[in-house]
Amino acid sequence: MIMTKKKLTLTALILMIFTSVFGFTNMPRAFFLMGYASIPWYILAALTFFLPFAFMLAEFGAAFKDSKGGIYSWMAESINPKFAFIGTFMWYASYIIWMVNVGSGIWIPLSNFIFGVDKTQSWSIFGLNSVQTLGILAIIWIIFITVVSSKGLDKIKKITSAGGTAVALLNVILIVVGLLILVLNGGEMAQPLSGGAFTSSPNASYQSIISIFSFLVFAIFAYGGIEVIGGLVDETENAEVTFPKAVTISALVIAIGYAIGIFVMGAFTNWDFAYTQFSSAETTLGNVAYITMNNMGYQLGLAMNLTDAAAVTMGNWFSRYMGISMFLSLSGAFFTLSFSPLKQLIEGTPKEIWPSKWTKTVNGLPTYAMKIQGAIVIVIIALVSFGGDSAAKFFEILTAMTNVSMTIPYIFIALAFMGFKNKDSIKKPFEMYKSKSKAKLATYMVILVVGFANVFTIISPAIDGDIMTTVWSIVGPIFFGGVAWWLFSRYENKQK
Repeated sequence: MIMTKKKLTLTALILMIFTSVFGFTNMPRAFFLMGYASIPWYILAALTFFLPFAFMLAEFGAAFKDSKGGIYSWMAESINPKFAFIGTFMWYASYIIWMVNVGSGIWIPLSNFIFGVDKTQSWSIFGLNSVQTLGILAIIWIIFITVVSSKGLDKIKKITSAGGTAVALLNVILIVVGLLILVLNGGEMAQPLSGGAFTSSPNASYQSIISIFSFLVFAIFAYGGIEVIGGLVDETENAEVTFPKAVTISALVIAIGYAIGIFVMGAFTNWDFAYTQFSSAETTLGNVAYITMNNMGYQLGLAMNLTDAAAVTMGNWFSRYMGISMFLSLSGAFFTLSFSPLKQLIEGTPKEIWPSKWTKTVNGLPTYAMKIQGAIVIVIIALVSFGGDSAAKFFEILTAMTNVSMTIPYIFIALAFMGFKNKDSIKKPFEMYKSKSKAKLATYMVILVVGFANVFTIISPAIDGDIMTTVWSIVGPIFFGGVAWWLFSRYENKQK
């Protein structure tokens, strides 16, 4: 029965936020791109975007603790329903593409766990090539996720807690082992701290103003995803106290965790080490996290005076642990994202917009709509995996269309926050921003930072000669916004 259903505790909610937002791979990627110089940019992104935005969500969550619609309900009450629907629909569309991406990519960490290296490019079943094989696995994965998720929040909670715990432990290992290597090496950092280490990158590709600005975009996106848990306010125990506390604790832990993690990496990672391969062409944003963890195990072995062969073996085992941790973490995020954005879209918006079957819930979740969502994701995966070059290009276009669409809703939410603060009729049991002037400052800061990131994301490909990606980045928000406008206008006409 719904009345006896277990509610989310503070710990469970923090782990859900941690799993949805914190990306362990963001730290080795940041160190790969900017070295120690990435830390100030991560702190800047946390201070100007993540923390003020998280506190906005905490206020919204406490005020609308009985609302099932998440960010839609917040924006609809604060501004108006059409504004809210357009912002929510654009945000939801981006998660469909996320599921397509991760459905195929989740097998890379699993391969690292099993083999110690990524062998997915050589996988084949039924004589299919690797892309088609990963497509089949992704389709099976989507079916599995949809079936398990539709059984209810309790099942999802166990998996996301396992994912959050695995990544939390991965970070503990990074910090503890990094410090141990530092002690064993007599306090000498592998990457020297001298001469502008926190202001200039060791990466030759990140010396210009344009490339450095592109890193700020990367840092902002590293904090994305916290709005997903907006739909869980009504599922949270003692929500007006627990929800803002969970958001606040998570925001601080994630921001500090990123900074410490990046710094500790310098204890065992140097751009000139042959084994690290940071300066080689083989190192990419996709595999740098596994190379980093492998190198950490290798450097620990050397610091313990083991043989080179034993150090290599130790490195491979660190890579394996990285693989299983990332697999569990991505699985946890997948379970949360398979229902939370859709739950907010379906339950928060007027029921008349959707077919009646879509709005029916089982175990508190819109299970029929989840099946439709799963079918859409499967169709896109099948098209991309089996459609050849034209389908691959189609997916590149879809990705470009959603890059900007994913973050524009942050601007919608920030604008709605000002409406929220100005409406005295809305009861506010929790307030981080005690005065309207502080709320305005936070709003303008978030809009400015996210707006800058989006403008740069749009023009950056054109600067590099890729005009079409820039065009599709502009078309994406217009297209998704237009679809949302049409759906809501049709609903308004029906009401009239």
